[in-house]
Amino acid sequence: MTALRHLAQVIRSKNAGPFEITFDVIFAERADYQRVRDSGVLTPQLIGELYQVDPQEMVSFMFFEPALAFKFTLVRPGRQGGIGERDTFGAQQHAPLLDIEIP
Repeated sequence: MTALRHLAQVIRSKNAGPFEITFDVIFAERADYQRVRDSGVLTPQLIGELYQVDPQEMVSFMFFEPALAFKFTLVRPGRQGGIGERDTFGAQQHAPLLDIEIP
């Protein structure tokens, strides 16, 4: 087992407008990308559990081979800059992805 953070070159989250946050996991090596993709670990159900969202409400969820990337977009729990907003740029939301174990 290997933590996702040791396989990916980039793991990030960022603002995707006032109502969405997008996540990117980008690999430097095709073999690492294929290992993660083929493992079946990254599923809408897992992401839903990690971020406490219904998988049916995800805006997007995909492996994107031309960029050797896994990407997904979630609806923000509140609008960007709204009352109680703690991360207006969405840049601190990727942490739950770092420790996902990949066989």
